[in-house]
Amino acid sequence: MDTNNERRREQRLRYHWPVWFAEDFNEALSQGQMVDISSTAAAFTCHADEHCPYVGQHLTARFSVPRFRPGEAFDMANFTRSGRICRVDDINQFSQRVAVQFAEPLSFRPGEQADSESDAQQRLKAVAI
Repeated sequence: MDTNNERRREQRLRYHWPVWFAEDFNEALSQGQMVDISSTAAAFTCHADEHCPYVGQHLTARFSVPRFRPGEAFDMANFTRSGRICRVDDINQFSQRVAVQFAEPLSFRPGEQADSESDAQQRLKAVAI
């Protein structure tokens, strides 16, 4: 990857955990799987069907983010955030990767709580959903 073209302002935390989303949270929710997250945006995968978001769409998402504690432990912090879809990429005929920019940032920087990305991955390795 060419780091000269990197536009991200903060490191992202990569993890796989369920995310629930909908344009209107009073209607049926769709499920996806988180790919990575920063304090201002997230990327998740979802089925390539009529419920998959589209660029420009506003939606609300409910998800959990690991909050690391000293040692090997972490807790999951639960969030509900509204945001705008800024990108949708086809993965294959069944799945798409969706990038959403939050209207309100998280209260911490998920990717910058561990010493390194490999440290974060080691802590999360024991947890699988």
